[in-house]
Amino acid sequence: MTTPRTVLVTGGNRGIGYAIAEQFIAQGHRVAVTARSGEGPVGSFTVKADVTDAESVDAAFTAIEAELGPVEVLVANAGITRDTLLLRMTEDDFTSVIDTNLSGAFRVIKRASKGMLKARYGRIVLVSSVVGLLGSAGQVNYAASKSGLVGIARSITRELGARGITANVVAPGFIETDMTAELPEAQQAEYKKSIPAGRFASPEEVAKVVTWIAGDDAGYISGAIIPVDGGLGMGH
Repeated sequence: MTTPRTVLVTGGNRGIGYAIAEQFIAQGHRVAVTARSGEGPVGSFTVKADVTDAESVDAAFTAIEAELGPVEVLVANAGITRDTLLLRMTEDDFTSVIDTNLSGAFRVIKRASKGMLKARYGRIVLVSSVVGLLGSAGQVNYAASKSGLVGIARSITRELGARGITANVVAPGFIETDMTAELPEAQQAEYKKSIPAGRFASPEEVAKVVTWIAGDDAGYISGAIIPVDGGLGMGH
């Protein structure tokens, strides 16, 4: 049995974040999601928030704490892409991705850690990507932001590990979402050739790993990178 917790999933209105929120709800947790637009799954408490703005993050946490209690499990999932080749990448293409994906994670973790330190309990899960350590042409900004999450998780583990707080990274590979569905068939087939499992993952497969690493059974795992990529990134 898992202990019911108050969970926050950032960017929980679509794709992997939505599936993660659904999975936590199915396991009986109190689930809040932040979204810039749209809503989280049925049974979740949706709060409008922009992770690039510390005041917006603070207001979201205040609303969640009033409704569900202090956040015990934080899943930092909100992310954007601005893919383009290095020489075409503008300053804004780079900084906006870092500000959402990496600095955004810092903002929500900093705010969540106050309650976690008080409770001497916390689970922080950072949703990275196989690209964070494998690299990807046209994704210098995205890969930098996603590998940066590893440094955050490992530093938090050293800083807060003795207070009952864990911080781990889940690194998905190619997932069946709206974004991958838009890729041409030939390109999808090409990608699948590079994946030992020969297929993309379902969002639920990622969500189940996230709920496990955030659960009671994984209390002695911290600073880890857990790949959910069908073997694509082996060796990192």
